[in-house]
Amino acid sequence: MDWFPLYNSIRIAAISTALIFFLGIFSAYYIARTPRVVKGVMDVILTLPLVLPPTVVGYLLLRVLGPKRPVGQWFLDLFGLKLTMTWWAGIFATAVVIFPLMYRTARGAFESFDETLAYSAKTLGLSNRYIFWRIRMPCCRQGILAGAVLSFARALGEYGATSMLCGYTPGRTATISTTVYQLWRTNDDGLAVRWVLVNLAISFVVLLAVNMLEKKHLSVPKKGGS
Repeated sequence: MDWFPLYNSIRIAAISTALIFFLGIFSAYYIARTPRVVKGVMDVILTLPLVLPPTVVGYLLLRVLGPKRPVGQWFLDLFGLKLTMTWWAGIFATAVVIFPLMYRTARGAFESFDETLAYSAKTLGLSNRYIFWRIRMPCCRQGILAGAVLSFARALGEYGATSMLCGYTPGRTATISTTVYQLWRTNDDGLAVRWVLVNLAISFVVLLAVNMLEKKHLSVPKKGGS
């Protein structure tokens, strides 16, 4: 059993999640503080990949990153890098697909934050940077953590946009999802089921770890408590 699809899926999911983690946090933080009309427009734009079919997202990315398109042609001419049909093309595809998950969960966490804590900190002369990293982020970390985990799990199982942008080349661009599809097409159901079970096992472990972290956080006694 060739384990390259597992390795490739994990590295694509890990890199794309890392990319959208801070981007999603800062987008959610600043957009949550904008006027209602601006917030509504930005919400529609940033959440659109969540409701579009993944194959449509992949097609739109091909129109931008393809070797005969402006961005793709520029990278190819200047750096000799092809942005499609390579394993790292999956990073672009999954990052676009999972960004709305990180953005929406982070924004919900920030909107539920008790702003009186920030106002109180300002009266003590604390900087906005200190308030953000030492007060706001710790209070919102559960929602942000949930967004990161959901994004990683979604990236791990992404198929539509990834297949459009990466294709399927064994040992080069194959992921778990594209491998399952190819095995199904070739009537190799036994191996396809193995990969499905591998994906289920990884997803189960990731979600179980998050639940354990949340329970551990909730079980820590507060100072001064009885």
